[in-house]
Amino acid sequence: MSTMNARPAPAAITVRHSRPRFWQDPLPWASAALLALVLYLPYSQPLFSGLFPALERPVYQQEPFAELLWQHCKLVGISSLLSALVGSVAGIFITRPMGRQFSSVVQALVAMGQTFPPVAVLALAVPLLGFGELPALIALALYGLLPVVQATVAGLHAVPPAVRESATGIGLSPWQCFAQVEMPLALPVWIAGIRTSVIINIGTAAIASTVGAKTLGSPIIVGLSGFNTAYVLQGAVLVGLLAVVVDMVFERLARLAAWQR
Repeated sequence: MSTMNARPAPAAITVRHSRPRFWQDPLPWASAALLALVLYLPYSQPLFSGLFPALERPVYQQEPFAELLWQHCKLVGISSLLSALVGSVAGIFITRPMGRQFSSVVQALVAMGQTFPPVAVLALAVPLLGFGELPALIALALYGLLPVVQATVAGLHAVPPAVRESATGIGLSPWQCFAQVEMPLALPVWIAGIRTSVIINIGTAAIASTVGAKTLGSPIIVGLSGFNTAYVLQGAVLVGLLAVVVDMVFERLARLAAWQR
């Protein structure tokens, strides 16, 4: 057959995914909006006086919003770290041969911590621990366990058995198989569980102000008790915007983990 009519092979097409420009990235804009609100709200008296003319003090000024934001982030950060550590260890334990018999017990306990209302945990902890951040830390840490345990278990169970067998076949020890094979593959699912736990705790931490902890929920609690809708609005907007910013950060971490697989 003559080669005169042979068609040349099509050239390979390279698809380049350009990164979004700075002004197209929502994370810096959301972060800037949160920072602007924290700094501007104390000086927004004319705005809220126009929106709520019946209120004598329409802007919350008992504590600086910057301090409340810091205290809120600290409370959520410490409680979420405890949830991540305890939940990850528990999830790893019940996926190992020695801990599989305890799987139902562990998952029932963490599910109980999720279904038990944080307000009830605070009410039980205050008589023993007093008012302040400690009972709030305990309530939030218990409330954030379930997503971490479920994500850890789901991620490790999603690792194909053939991959484990191949790792064992090349001479990896059980610990090496876990650290070098299973955990990297389960990392995106694990990050998703941490992400859910942290976002839940950001919203739930607002009720910690009922036991004396300083959080972004302080304007909400004071506003509800004093029938001041402006305070409630200010606290709710800041809590919601903080959750949006943190969720975007975890989205970046999830993309990075998936890219490194």
